[in-house]
Amino acid sequence: MKFVAFERQKQGTGASRRLRNTGKTPGIVYGGQGQPQLIELDHNALWHALKKEAFHSTILEMELQGQTSKVLLRDVQMHPFKQLVQHIDFQRVDARTKLHMKVPVHYVKAEESQAVKFENCVVNPVLTELDISCFPGDLPEFIEVDLSGLKKGMTLHLSDITLPKGVTAVASGKKDPVMVSLALTVAEETPEAEAGAAPAAEAAPAAPAKAAKADAKGGDAKAAPAKAPAKAPAKK
Repeated sequence: MKFVAFERQKQGTGASRRLRNTGKTPGIVYGGQGQPQLIELDHNALWHALKKEAFHSTILEMELQGQTSKVLLRDVQMHPFKQLVQHIDFQRVDARTKLHMKVPVHYVKAEESQAVKFENCVVNPVLTELDISCFPGDLPEFIEVDLSGLKKGMTLHLSDITLPKGVTAVASGKKDPVMVSLALTVAEETPEAEAGAAPAAEAAPAAPAKAAKADAKGGDAKAAPAKAPAKAPAKK
C-alpha cells in the first residue's frame, strides 16, 4: 500500500491542535539510517486506510518530498470518543534487519471439518493474531490456518500449524499456546438416562392420586353431622 505524507514544520501541543482543525493528522517517522522526521497526513485518507487490514500488517510505501521509502505502522493514537486520529507513528524498514510484529490469523475451512459437519462441534478461535519475527521481504500480510482436519476432542496448538517460509513465531507467554479449541453445540443424552426417565414418568401420577384420597378422608372427618329437625310443640 502507498500513501502520501508531508513534512511538518511546527511541533507542540498547540501546533498539533491547529493542524487537526485543518483536517490533518500529525505523525513521525523514525528508525533506519535517517533521523526522526515530523510529518503530517490527510486525516480522511488516513482514516479509510486504517480500516484495511493490510495497512496494519504489511510494509507500506510512504511518499515524502518526492521520495519513496518503506515503512511500517507502529502506533496510532485515537481520540477517546471522537472518530479522530490524533497522532500516528511509522518506522523505517531496513531490508537487512529482522522485524518483530503482530500479524492477523485467518482460520479457513472449519465448516468442512468432521468436527463441525458430523460431530456437532463449534470452533472457538483463541488467538486472532500472532507475534512473529522475520526479514521485511518475508513479512506475510496474514497467516492462514486450515481447520478442515479437526475432529471432536482436538485442540490446535501453535506447534500444529505451518508458518510461512522465513517466519518464526515469538511466544510471549506459553511455549505452545492454544490456537483453536472445540465445543459441543448440544449435550448428548446417554441411554441409561433415557431408561431411568421412563419409570419416573410412570410413578409421577401416583402422588396426586394418594393426595386426592387423603383429601377425601380429611373432608369426611371435618364434615359436621346434620342435626335432626326440632319437633313442633304438642297442641293442648
